[in-house]
Amino acid sequence: MIGAERVAEIRRLFFAEHWKIGTIASELGLHAETVRLSLETDRFNHSKTLRTCLTDSYIGFIKATLERYPALRATRIYEMLRERGFVGSERAVRRTVERLRLPAREAFLRLSVLPGEQGQVDWAHFGKVQVGRAERRLSCFVMVLSYSRALYLEFFFDQSLPSFLAAHVNAFEDLGVPRILLYDNLRSAVLARQGSTFELNPRLHELAAHYHFQARFCSVGRGNEKGRVERAIQYVRHSFFAARSFTTLADFNRKALKWRDEIAHQRAWPSGDHRTVNEAWQEERPRLLPLAQHRPGTDLMIQVRSQKTPYIRFDLNDYSIPPEVVGRPLTLLASGSSVRLLDGASEVARHPRSFDRHERVENPAHIEALLRLKGKADGLTRANRLVAAVPLADAFLSAAVERGESLSRLTDKLTRLLSDYGEDLLTKALQEALEKGTPNASSVAYLLQRLMRTLKRRPPLPVSISKRPELADLVVSPHDARSYDALHAAEEESHDE
Repeated sequence: MIGAERVAEIRRLFFAEHWKIGTIASELGLHAETVRLSLETDRFNHSKTLRTCLTDSYIGFIKATLERYPALRATRIYEMLRERGFVGSERAVRRTVERLRLPAREAFLRLSVLPGEQGQVDWAHFGKVQVGRAERRLSCFVMVLSYSRALYLEFFFDQSLPSFLAAHVNAFEDLGVPRILLYDNLRSAVLARQGSTFELNPRLHELAAHYHFQARFCSVGRGNEKGRVERAIQYVRHSFFAARSFTTLADFNRKALKWRDEIAHQRAWPSGDHRTVNEAWQEERPRLLPLAQHRPGTDLMIQVRSQKTPYIRFDLNDYSIPPEVVGRPLTLLASGSSVRLLDGASEVARHPRSFDRHERVENPAHIEALLRLKGKADGLTRANRLVAAVPLADAFLSAAVERGESLSRLTDKLTRLLSDYGEDLLTKALQEALEKGTPNASSVAYLLQRLMRTLKRRPPLPVSISKRPELADLVVSPHDARSYDALHAAEEESHDE
């Protein structure tokens, strides 16, 4: 069984470079059937033949190819050059290959990058921003096509692997896919490094295999090797980010791409001021690799489980779930814009993602379902009696449950307050508590005591029924006062007789 890195290389050579299966097997020392199984050709697009263009700057490409595959035949290199626009003869390529198989010549080290050949990627820090009560680190993902200098930029509140992968996919769909992507020693890309050897993150391996590009890394201490993306980041800092207002992240990214289209891509092409970056990009686009048939998944995926409340905590915030899945193991999928919760393969909740802190993101249907469930569990007794006496209690209980209050305990406390203070005062206290945004029993009790002081009434005396516990559940239905007046009138008539 071969590793993910070797699978990615096989797919790149087959789909992007159009090597034959036998050539790949020979050069990589593998069996042809192993190569064939690694391709999984039914899952990917076949690369289309790329049209040619006039250029005479292929020495650097031939040298780099021979350094990686020293025994590769000149005929194969000739075919690769033809796909990159070479219009010369095979004999000329043979002579060049024979000459370059000799010891390396320094004169061929610094040459122009071919169209569609390379892109450079990096993260950039842009300080901290306040999002509600949370302080978030603002970062920008930047990809630059080395030939045209066309760029893609996207801002995030982190530099996590899911954000890194999602930015790649968005950049490929926006710019196109170069054959090689050059990285620095990024945490998002590299798990470990020993000298010139890298342990690439497996999910980046999967992405490279999906889009058929090759991931390469700068030499140790040679960050200047990706100078094009470094200069692009400085350009973004000074031309776009400086003195720019910040609202929402989505709005900021829309402004960034608008600036890219209207300003960055309209500047003079660094390799010749006779045209713009956008014009150079239009020339380069046919040389880029075609997109895959489907978009790969890049969301963060973790296993979660709620406790007693219908909420799942993620990234400092709580997201509501239906009460029937409380306590079950769920799968949380988070992107930069949404948080989804799955019970097996079924989606049970979907919310817009919040980057605030200690915020409750709720679906009203989840809370209504909880109230219905609680009502059935209590037999529609205590809460119903309370609402029948004080109709405003219905809205108060709903607001309290949304804030995490226990319905049964709150109903008990409000029932006692109703007994002590009466319907009118309790209604006034509940109304004021709702207006102040404090739907809890302590707030209601305080407001009732304040009303009693305002009305200059004495607070009710506590009644202990510890010796008669059977009276705790006794319900006395009040009668209309007019019935007592009628009874008193009847008694007076009997005395008169």
